[in-house]
Amino acid sequence: MHRLALIVALSAVSLAGCSEEAPCTLIGTPVGVSVMVKAPVAARADTAEMEVCWDGACRRARAELRTVRRAGEETCDGDTCSVTAVPTADKSGFGTVQGLPKRPVEVRLALKGAGSEPVAEHTVTVTPKGRFPNGPGCGEGGPNVALTVEADGTVRES
Repeated sequence: MHRLALIVALSAVSLAGCSEEAPCTLIGTPVGVSVMVKAPVAARADTAEMEVCWDGACRRARAELRTVRRAGEETCDGDTCSVTAVPTADKSGFGTVQGLPKRPVEVRLALKGAGSEPVAEHTVTVTPKGRFPNGPGCGEGGPNVALTVEADGTVRES
């Protein structure tokens, strides 16, 4: 009998760490439109002004465009390594759009330079999507949509 109790106890202890549930963090997903502006257009653009329309109503959003950074070269000193962020010629920003649906919307995008000088204007129809920052088992966040302004000035959903 004691042997059976020992086997049951050891089995319970060994299976304690085998939970299939991954912990969900409090990471959220912003609701709105992300804009990536590629060089050389990015050199002239400081802000992105957006008008997002659905169901006959429109909401405005504005995004400050900031320089995109990428990982630079890795340097190592003994067993310690580091990487610094290196600026690129691209810029990105995010405009919050409350109530953004997960269905097609029309986005009027206006890139502005210094002193609100127009750089480019485009209208695109895109479909925002819900996101899963912790994986599908932790619930959906968002929705949001990402736009890319290419080097030739064309705009696409990315």
